Amino acid sequence: MGDVLRVGLVGAGPWGRRVHAPGLAEHPGVEFAGVWARRAEAAAGLGAPFFADYPALLSEVDAVAFAVPPAVQDAMALQAVELGKHVLLEKPVGTTPADAERLAGVIGDAGVVSLVNLVRRFAPETVEWLDDIHRHGGWAGGSARWLSGALLGGDYATSAWRVEGGALADIGPHVLDLLDAALGPVDAVLSAHRREPDLWHVVLGHASGATSTASLSMRLPMRPTITEVSVYGDAGYREVVGRATEAGTAFAAALDLFTELVREGTPEHDLDVRRGLHLSRLVAAVLAAV
Repeated sequence: MGDVLRVGLVGAGPWGRRVHAPGLAEHPGVEFAGVWARRAEAAAGLGAPFFADYPALLSEVDAVAFAVPPAVQDAMALQAVELGKHVLLEKPVGTTPADAERLAGVIGDAGVVSLVNLVRRFAPETVEWLDDIHRHGGWAGGSARWLSGALLGGDYATSAWRVEGGALADIGPHVLDLLDAALGPVDAVLSAHRREPDLWHVVLGHASGATSTASLSMRLPMRPTITEVSVYGDAGYREVVGRATEAGTAFAAALDLFTELVREGTPEHDLDVRRGLHLSRLVAAVLAAV
């Protein structure tokens, strides 16, 4: 790799078109080298050459950013890593914990950089919130609410994997990640309940001794989406509310980190594929607790 990282994009759906493609095209440390998609027309206007042949795209890049369903990402990420390509992954990193574990193992053996695009973690308000929490101790508990109508209509309402997996599959990793990052590793799912309309209530136990609760749904008519995460304890109450930072801005911050890790030859990070594996196991534990 030279001063600029050649990155290919896999996927040209709504998320890839709205977030990934503009972010790759505008980042000063990236050469947006190509797009693979199922249909050429979907990749039109994204600012990079279209590749119908995935191996041909891999031959032209140093790294791959994924914006495809988890089952598609799983196989294509393995292929990229086996060729020594760095990977910027979407959550969930596998359709099952076993898939995620296999991918994590291959990435570890290859020594390439991986980063999971947990987009909320790259927003400045979230970074500041976590920094403040980690400066103090004695947190007794926390709570999260992520309630939206994203599956009632709009760009993502016809996404097969989101419709099938619902809120737990799509926004569950974000919620679990934020509570886990704030209060320490989740080591137990104390209870989980699901009712219509795809409304989840989950109680989590953390290795720190704290407990937390999470409520999530993508089938409630909420405009705008409600996102609230808080912790409380000896140091008082800390919360981060809403999404002040646009997804594109947060993705640019993820690209900053990704290119830095590649440039410095640092394959390990708190948000690498192992984070995705941890979250995959937590989602499975919630499902098992219902």
